[in-house]
Amino acid sequence: MATAVSPLAPAAFPDLPTVEGVRFATAAAGIRYKGRRDVMLAVLDEGAEAAGVFTRSKCPSAPVDWCREALKGGSVRGLVVNSGNANAFTGRAGAAAVAKTADIAARAIGCRPGEIVIASTGVIGEPLDASKFEGVLDDCVARATGGAWVDTGRAIMTTDTFPKGAGATVEIAGVAVNIAGVAKGAGMIAPDMATMLSFIFTDAPIAAPALQAMLSASVETTFNAITVDSDTSTSDTLILFSTGKAAARGCPRIADAADPRLAAFRAALHGVILDLAQQVVKDGEGARHFVGITVTGAESDASAKRIAKSIADSPLVKTAIAGEDANWGRIVAAVGKAGEPADRDRLAIWFGPHRVAVEGARDQGYDEATVSAYMKGQEIDIRVDIGLGAGRFTVWTCDLTKEYVEINGDYRS
Repeated sequence: MATAVSPLAPAAFPDLPTVEGVRFATAAAGIRYKGRRDVMLAVLDEGAEAAGVFTRSKCPSAPVDWCREALKGGSVRGLVVNSGNANAFTGRAGAAAVAKTADIAARAIGCRPGEIVIASTGVIGEPLDASKFEGVLDDCVARATGGAWVDTGRAIMTTDTFPKGAGATVEIAGVAVNIAGVAKGAGMIAPDMATMLSFIFTDAPIAAPALQAMLSASVETTFNAITVDSDTSTSDTLILFSTGKAAARGCPRIADAADPRLAAFRAALHGVILDLAQQVVKDGEGARHFVGITVTGAESDASAKRIAKSIADSPLVKTAIAGEDANWGRIVAAVGKAGEPADRDRLAIWFGPHRVAVEGARDQGYDEATVSAYMKGQEIDIRVDIGLGAGRFTVWTCDLTKEYVEINGDYRS
């Protein structure tokens, strides 16, 4: 794990609301390192429901396969997360390890194994010894408490340099409900239907199908709009849990995501998910600059997204930003290779408020010193107008530094 905290990290972990109906505990199980907290258990009261989105990688981890099936059952009583070992590309032994983990957790909580969801993060291809959870999860159940967000966030970290959390309080039909969650991720970040790992909890009594609809809709412009290194993980998992406890305070149970009473909740949930997604980018391995890339004027939003991703994933663009160089020529090249409709002579490019190129050439008002000064900031905004239509999309990324190579060159050692 990296030791220096990212310069883009928030000043402090946020003060998150307690979500009634879920309790947390963490422990050191020796999954990969001795003496390091590497297991997190969330215990949910009876009646909890959940929805999830997962990687579309054709080589998913064993926990991803397990969760996809478990969430079909409707009821969820526990979440087990370990760091240090992804339990991915581990064959039948990996599936057996997940089943054993679920059995251990179910016995500790007092529920069915099918009511346990599991996530693992860390090295790919190493067998996971599930026997290390014996006794550990029993102890976690005994110690579990509400609101332990910082420890929860730390226990799921791998190369992350800071725990990531976000939350909100909002009203449904005049009743206050809470949303809070954590995420992990720093490398192998180019999500496809999810993020590395993220778990969000609410006490709002919302049925699983409605949770699923809101989650799936929000992911497209949040976790699926970030990239650190263009690599999609085998373990991408994002789960949204509802304990339903706000019903006792008079909050109505809602089964339809289109219910107008969910308008404020939907917006707050999106804000929490976006906050977590952007924190993942701000902890990009070796990152020194947080970059927003907005493409406008494309033929469609989908086209704008593909162009923005082409720019955000370009090693040449990312290293130029690391060097604080406003090399707009590299952006032109990334637009051109995206495979989307574009016209060289209609392109316009901005670094922050400074237009550097227009109508296929350098802007006549371009001032090198002014733009260079802007590039020294920690947060960089780049806008590219294609000049062909109304399509628009924003992708968030970070720069590519020598530290990224060092972290990943030493990852398994």
